Amino acid sequence: MALAHATRLLDRDPRLALEQASEILHTAPGHPEARLIQAVACRACGDVDSAHTTLVALVRELPRWAAAHYELGITLGALRQGEQAIATLKRAAAFDPAMPAVWRALADHLDAIGDAAEADAARAQLLRVATKDPRLMAAATALSQNEIPQAEVLLRRHLIEFPTDIAAIRMFAELAARVGRLHDAQVLLERALELSPGFHAARHNLAVVLFRQAQAAQALPHLEQLLALEPRNPSFRSLKAAVLTGVGDYEQSIRLYADVLADYPQQPKIWLSYGHALKTAGRREEAISAYRRTLTLEPTCGEAYWSLANLKTFRFDATDLSSMQAHLQGRKLSGADRYHLHFALGKALEDEAQYRESFEHYQHGNTLRRKELGYDPGLMREHVQGSRKLFTREFFAARSSAGAQEPDPIFIIGLPRSGSTLLEQILSSHSQIEGTMELADINTLARRLIAPQAGKPARYPEALGLMPSAELTQFGELYLARTRVQRKHGAPFFIDKMPNNCEHVGLIHLILPRARIIDVRRHPLGCCFSGFKQHFARGQAFTYSLEDIGAYYRDYVELMAHFDSVLPGRVCRVHYEQLVQNTEVEVRRVLDYCGLGFEPACLRFFENDRAVRTASSEQVRQPIYHDGLAQWRHFEPWLEPLKEALGPVLTAYPDVPEPLPNSETP
Repeated sequence: MALAHATRLLDRDPRLALEQASEILHTAPGHPEARLIQAVACRACGDVDSAHTTLVALVRELPRWAAAHYELGITLGALRQGEQAIATLKRAAAFDPAMPAVWRALADHLDAIGDAAEADAARAQLLRVATKDPRLMAAATALSQNEIPQAEVLLRRHLIEFPTDIAAIRMFAELAARVGRLHDAQVLLERALELSPGFHAARHNLAVVLFRQAQAAQALPHLEQLLALEPRNPSFRSLKAAVLTGVGDYEQSIRLYADVLADYPQQPKIWLSYGHALKTAGRREEAISAYRRTLTLEPTCGEAYWSLANLKTFRFDATDLSSMQAHLQGRKLSGADRYHLHFALGKALEDEAQYRESFEHYQHGNTLRRKELGYDPGLMREHVQGSRKLFTREFFAARSSAGAQEPDPIFIIGLPRSGSTLLEQILSSHSQIEGTMELADINTLARRLIAPQAGKPARYPEALGLMPSAELTQFGELYLARTRVQRKHGAPFFIDKMPNNCEHVGLIHLILPRARIIDVRRHPLGCCFSGFKQHFARGQAFTYSLEDIGAYYRDYVELMAHFDSVLPGRVCRVHYEQLVQNTEVEVRRVLDYCGLGFEPACLRFFENDRAVRTASSEQVRQPIYHDGLAQWRHFEPWLEPLKEALGPVLTAYPDVPEPLPNSETP
């Protein structure tokens, strides 16, 4: 009775629980359960060291007692000894796999160190052991064993009968997220929170799903709400650091990563993320140190080597070269480590003027990455043809009154590695323009149009033809609302530098008719080969083959030529070579297009200390660099497949060949 009473007091009044446990121990010295209650009460009262001492003694005396290992794991976390906490919680799970609290705590710690796969597995076990409803137990077991089709059938059947079962809804969201149906998972989790706003596990899941869909601004309020309840939760803190990077708050993100590293100093994935945030904020030497620390902890981490190479101004030494070459000889490398190492070695050998060997590594890295992504070049061709058919002068004229009328956005579009980051840095040095980052919001809005309509799959851009003017205006207002969080300085104009928005010029014009659109174009061989050398953190699946990137460039030129025809003067074109060679003339021309006067600060863009997230972040912090214009010539002997894919676009540059072959006249 006394033990049960002390246990009940733990949540309500830990000081009274501590007194009760002490009385029991006075009567029965050494009683294990009383000592466990005493330790938990001490921790709750802030005396974490005493709790730790008691629990260490308990697990030494009773090494298979899962509850003692669990409480020791929680206490180690409170003492900011995250790695020891993980090891201890794993022992608790091994001794008693049916304890839900163990799997929950373990998943939080695994999230914090970036081990997403193990965290997902721990949460699957949590669902299995925490589910008391026998009707859900079979679905939970199937999900924990990754038997997705069986779990989906069982969950659908259950939700038809019990549509407001929030545990089942969350489980179904977990299933959807696991197979990449992130929007479905989002809808399910929002429904679960609508039914039960205090369902904190679902709120955390929703924050993760939003972040994975590049909706960091939408994820942040959910994390703030969770951290108000659990300020030291390792999973919440680690995710918030990543989300802060996503909304452009790099300094706060850096501080939070440093705080997380105090708890998990031996975790290479956190050091890697920390390095990325430092790099973006322009803290180059600290970023290099973070990447080096990653390699000390995980010597075969290909992404750390590539991150160093991706600084562009960094140079590997002979020891680095030998280490990378030795790692590639190993058989136990993961696929990601292997292709990252190939890209890094390609850059290192290019710096050494060993062009043949450099190209071989670029080729190997691209081949491995393309096989993993499975890119279909026909999709872009279909998109161009659909756009040419839909977007006629008459189509736009009929919708001339649609769209949000604010002139705030300046879209910089084109292929990646075209020189767009340089132009962004120049323009963002103007007092009236704020640079943000490559925003995913236009692409997110385009994906909404692909959602099934009346049970049938919709096609993009054809679905735009079915939207009334009022809805087009709502889309424009939604874009402005979603991007507001990225605007920190109150400038009247802001830049969205997502290069892939070249696929969405029609959508942009319809929903934001007063926005500026600047198409930055670079010599086809220079642009395409620079993209081929680059491993992108996400997206840009067309860059991992010379044939694919050449075909994409050709399709892009055709698409832009079409918009030049049906919307004359709507898009301002900038050729990178002219920007480099006649900088002031080009800058004045672009500012005139934007309706702004020239400011000398635009020519001192390299003094701008704003955060830059792209691969050119270090290069644009230096004065104009002319030598890079023709770097592709060193590799020309191996670029024949690219030349063939480019066709007449190559010989016509900087003009557009007319008429373009294989195109349909609208």
